[in-house]
Amino acid sequence: MKIKIIYDNTVFVDGFVADWGFSCLVEAHGKRILFDTGAKGAVLLQNMARLGISPDSLDSVFISHAHWDHTGGLAELCRLKPLKVFLPDYCPDVKDAESCQRISEGVEIYENIYSTGTLKDSEQSMVVRQGEDTVVVVGCSHPGIGEILSAAEKFGKPTALVGGFHGFDEFPLLKDLRLICPTHCTQYIRAIEAKYPDTFVSGGAGQIIEI
Repeated sequence: MKIKIIYDNTVFVDGFVADWGFSCLVEAHGKRILFDTGAKGAVLLQNMARLGISPDSLDSVFISHAHWDHTGGLAELCRLKPLKVFLPDYCPDVKDAESCQRISEGVEIYENIYSTGTLKDSEQSMVVRQGEDTVVVVGCSHPGIGEILSAAEKFGKPTALVGGFHGFDEFPLLKDLRLICPTHCTQYIRAIEAKYPDTFVSGGAGQIIEI
């Protein structure tokens, strides 16, 4: 599988636009799922184009939570290409979407691709099982990394974690992971890198992670 970081506060490859927010493309099991849409449609679409990602190539959109820096590009994207949108259970319908599926409990959305369900009435995360790996993709981790990893375990023991960790500082929770890529709102990126240099992967727009 591949995770292509489209939208982040920093750039990994020159020529991308950095902006506060997060979005990535998850390519796995023959599906191309846009995880979150950043804050601004123009930045999202520009960075998508630089990565060679056409809206027409997407199968669906997965929204982790309703904050503006994760949903800001959704309306513009759906005007270009109506898509199925997987939403936390409290979110309203998305204008111009092909369809909206609100998710409360942990569920398989495609074969070997899951939602943790909306945790603490706040946020859902994506879980992808790929061979011996179970990859967890998070938006801002508002429910807490421990809560998210615990919810993901029903689909497989997590081996990789990618996305925004917010103010997470319970670093021992990461010790068994084989890949850690903290992005966006993560406050302690440098501390995580120092503790886990062998499993740490830098984020930033343009980064492509292959698992």
